[in-house]
Amino acid sequence: MKMRPLQLILAAFVIGAVSSTAEAQTVSAATESCALPHATGVAQSQLVSGQRQRTYRLFVPPSYDSRTRLPLVLDLHGSGGSSAGQARTSGFEAVAARDGFVVATLQAEGALWNVPVQEGRPDDVAYVADVIDHVAAGACIDVTRVYVTGFSGGGRMTSLVGCKLGARIAAIAPVSGLRWPAPCPGRPIPVLTFHGLADRQNPYAGHAGRGPQWLESVPEALAGWAGRNGCDRDMILDDPDGPLSTMRYESCQDGAAVRMIRVDGLGHAWTKREVDTTEVMWQFFSGHRLR
Repeated sequence: MKMRPLQLILAAFVIGAVSSTAEAQTVSAATESCALPHATGVAQSQLVSGQRQRTYRLFVPPSYDSRTRLPLVLDLHGSGGSSAGQARTSGFEAVAARDGFVVATLQAEGALWNVPVQEGRPDDVAYVADVIDHVAAGACIDVTRVYVTGFSGGGRMTSLVGCKLGARIAAIAPVSGLRWPAPCPGRPIPVLTFHGLADRQNPYAGHAGRGPQWLESVPEALAGWAGRNGCDRDMILDDPDGPLSTMRYESCQDGAAVRMIRVDGLGHAWTKREVDTTEVMWQFFSGHRLR
C-alpha cells in the first residue's frame, strides 16, 4: 500500500528512532537505580542561578516510582511568553504522562532569553545547566537522556544551549527558531527543527531586519549544524504532495542526525494540525542518548 506524505515523513523519523532505541534500552538496563521520592504532577520550583532567583515549572509523570531513572525534556517559551503558556502550547506534559518522562518548562527573566548574549543580563546557559542539576537532585533522572526544545526565541536559546552544553544534552529540537551559534565545541549533537515557510516573524529565508542573528536563513543554520556534525555535504530534500517536506543530512558522526520538517503555508506557530510537532519531536528524542 502506498504511504501518504505524512506517513512517509513520520516513518523517516520513527525508523531512525527505533534503530537507536535498542542500544538505548541496553545502556539503560545498566543504569543504576536511585531512591528519590517526589510528588507527581505539576509544581513550581525555585533555585538560585548566577546569584539570581529563578523559577521553572516541573512535571513528574504519574508512573514515577522514585527508583527508575526517567528522561528529562527541557521546554523553553518564546519571547514574551511564560512557562505556563509554553506548557499549553507544546502539550509535552500530556505526552510525558503517557510515556513516562519528566518535563521542566523554564522561565526567562523578563520573558526574554539572553540570546544573543548581552552583558548585564542573566546567564541563561548556566540557568539551563543549573535546572538540570536541580531536577536531578530531587528526582530520578537519566542524565544520558536530557533533551531541549523551545519555540521562537526559545528556539534560539535551544540552539545556543545545544552549542554550549552539548556534553550534557542528548538532542535538541528548536521550533521556528533554529540558529547556528558557532563556534560549538565538543561532541556532535542531533538536531531536529520545524519551520513554517510562511513565517513572517522569523522568516525561513532570513533577513528579518532585526539584527545580525536573523540574517542567516533556516537552511543555512541547518547546514551549519550539519557541518558541525560531520554529515555529508549534500542536503536531501523530500518534498511529496501536501504541505509537509523534509530536509536532511546523512552519514553524520555518531548518528547525530540533522533534519528539518518544513510546513508550507504555516506561519509562526507550534503546529499540531499539519504535523503533530510534539509527537514527532518525542519520537526523535527517544532515539538519542549520550554515549
